Amino acid sequence: MKLLAILVALGIEQWRAFEWRAAIEHGFREYARAIEQRFNGGTRGQGMVATVIAMAPPVVVVALLWALIERLHPVLGLLLDVVVLYLLMGFRHFSHAISLIIVALKGGDLAAARRALSAWRGVSSSELSSQDVARLAIERGFADAYRQVFAVLFWFVVLPGPAGAVVYRTAALLAAHWKGTVPGEDASVITRSLEVFGQPARRLLWLLDWLPARLTALSFAAVGDFEDAVDCWRTQARHWPAALGGETMGIVLATGGGALGVQLGGALPGIGGEPELRPEIGTGEPVEVEVLPSAVGLVWRALVLWLLLVFLLSLANWAP
Repeated sequence: MKLLAILVALGIEQWRAFEWRAAIEHGFREYARAIEQRFNGGTRGQGMVATVIAMAPPVVVVALLWALIERLHPVLGLLLDVVVLYLLMGFRHFSHAISLIIVALKGGDLAAARRALSAWRGVSSSELSSQDVARLAIERGFADAYRQVFAVLFWFVVLPGPAGAVVYRTAALLAAHWKGTVPGEDASVITRSLEVFGQPARRLLWLLDWLPARLTALSFAAVGDFEDAVDCWRTQARHWPAALGGETMGIVLATGGGALGVQLGGALPGIGGEPELRPEIGTGEPVEVEVLPSAVGLVWRALVLWLLLVFLLSLANWAP
């Protein structure tokens, strides 16, 4: 039933993305902001209590609702699984955004590619070259595919009903919102109280990420250049900056770059002419526009591999 729910949710999302999904996430962020304003006294203990208070209502409501309707009829439980996955997964968002960039770059319209990347990342891309745009599109694509597809699917399969998917997405949103940056300021400006307050949420996300990030990396390696992917994982992942996702994103990006045979990371044009220095990850040639479809293909092949594994697990559960 889990596999069927995943396939139906993916199919519906590819056919028509849920237009209010961003509004739901925005509403949860406003809810998290209200909780932070009420409980943030600059201590980890307060952050731990606030994390539980923020996550408990959506997780408990979904878990209880699923348990109730599953008793009424399994088909109703399946429908709730599909609805929750449809609301929480963002595969089409990744594929649609990167497709816009591919079309713009292949048509020589760098300005349109920059606008599409800016809308996707929420950060100005006006100073980026076509190679920079392509490189950041792959990085954001891998990160979004992991955060909004693979990790969500992992916890959906592991925990009963759709509660696991809700646990992961709420934890990811809290960790991103309570990260200590000052709204409207440069990301390097940190408020100490929010940084400490958000530590429990970030620690929880790190724990939730530990296994699915490594399984995602293994799947990238399995469907790409295995040797280079594993070598990049082993030697480069731990050097990825904490502000950009730390080792979790380092594992996903380094393995993805190695599996594709391209270099990710590296310096970018920064604010005021100062370059933004980032470690280089991946291996091989610098990213060119022609590599973007291969990156999408890598994610699709990894997703098919995951679906096959879920199918095999389902067969094992059905076996007498």
